[in-house]
Amino acid sequence: MDFVSDSLVTGRRFRALTILDDFSRECLAIEVDTSIGGKRVVSVLERLAELRGLTRVITVDNGPEFAGKALDEWAYNRGVKLNFIRPGKPVENAYIESFNGKLRDECLNQNWFITLRNARETTETWRIDYNEFRPHSSLGDLSPLEYVSKTEKILIHAGL
Repeated sequence: MDFVSDSLVTGRRFRALTILDDFSRECLAIEVDTSIGGKRVVSVLERLAELRGLTRVITVDNGPEFAGKALDEWAYNRGVKLNFIRPGKPVENAYIESFNGKLRDECLNQNWFITLRNARETTETWRIDYNEFRPHSSLGDLSPLEYVSKTEKILIHAGL
């Protein structure tokens, strides 16, 4: 998980919480709002847990939203380990940093956002394209969803 920020045409800043599956490179969520605190991060994670189940480890930086009580308590209660990168070492969370660069270059820098709703809709459309249609060289030129499907078939065939 990480954050990226941008602004509306009015100059009002917004943040986007980005959540990426390091294994499949699938973007699980881009949550856009003017303020996203620890409780909101937990809310997004709960929504993802209901849809997909929980991961064992989440890699995060040391921002207040991630290092605060709300996420710490949630992770403890759910049995999820928070893997904090060392301060000033974004390379320790390289997949999300790379993803955020693509999001910035291909979506945020390419669009003028009039409203938060517009920013949410635009980033969600981009997220769907990124997950479903775009081939990723690191995944053998499959999209993240194709890669997950192929991997699941292999595991089922192997009886795992």
